[in-house]
Amino acid sequence: MKFWRAVLEDTVGLVYPNVCVTCGKSLPQGCRYLCPSCLYRLPRTHFHKDPDNPLAMVFWGRVRIEQAAAWFHYTKGSRYPQLIHAIKYSGRTDLGMSLGRLYGAELKESPFAEARLIVPVPLHRRKQRKRGFNQSECIGRGLARALHIPLVTTNLWRTVNTQTQTRQTRLERWKNVENVFRLRDPQALQEKHVLLVDDVVTTGATLESCAGVLLGVPGTRVSIVALGYATL
Repeated sequence: MKFWRAVLEDTVGLVYPNVCVTCGKSLPQGCRYLCPSCLYRLPRTHFHKDPDNPLAMVFWGRVRIEQAAAWFHYTKGSRYPQLIHAIKYSGRTDLGMSLGRLYGAELKESPFAEARLIVPVPLHRRKQRKRGFNQSECIGRGLARALHIPLVTTNLWRTVNTQTQTRQTRLERWKNVENVFRLRDPQALQEKHVLLVDDVVTTGATLESCAGVLLGVPGTRVSIVALGYATL
């Protein structure tokens, strides 16, 4: 097992050089993806310690959630958005899982760890087929491993291949994802506390739409987790 693990790590090292994703410097032995300095300087939000944090307030009066948190502030011009970009646009699914595990380790002693299921925000099947993966699912897998909570990827699905929301206004984002999510097996979520996972939260429109569908199931509760929290 150790032999094949070493072979796998060497192969990954050929494709992705052993350098820090954020600063590009060589990583010390034993480090992966982030150097100690960049990990230490990660602009953590600590939202999981404050139930009335700015991200949770995004959903006030819009959809009933238990709590919401993101790992770090996603600020344009800083080096840390590269973490999300590397997952989403460079296919670094390994990085997504690793970051999910790191964040999950910080959530272990919080109410988020009480969830019964982890559900990632789904991509439309065409977009996922083209991209080859769902970045939110990768993050969710890391969280699931750290928190020992089952990951469910086939129940919540997206019915419409919506346009990218990068340059859309808050209202346009909301209209873009209105009524585009469905459940295949609502009964499987009854009386469950669901941890809904996304990569970055900006306006919360997509998560609001997903949460609304999940909360239509009797007894279901929803909490929200993302890696990044960005503001328009």
